Amino acid sequence: MDIDSLVGRINELARKQKETGLTKEETEERAKLREQYLQNVRRNFKSQLESIEWVEDQQDGKRK
Repeated sequence: MDIDSLVGRINELARKQKETGLTKEETEERAKLREQYLQNVRRNFKSQLESIEWVEDQQDGKRK
């Protein structure tokens, strides 16, 4: 499931929760979707951190 449809479904379930409540199955689906979303955020964040390169100033050897 792509991120847009994932967020869309999470939001849809959130609206339904406020209006009428969720069934047991919908509550379980919401928990799974939230976990998928968080895994995606963590994976992207980790990727960004791993791509950071330290660059040293050649004049005095200090990091910028």
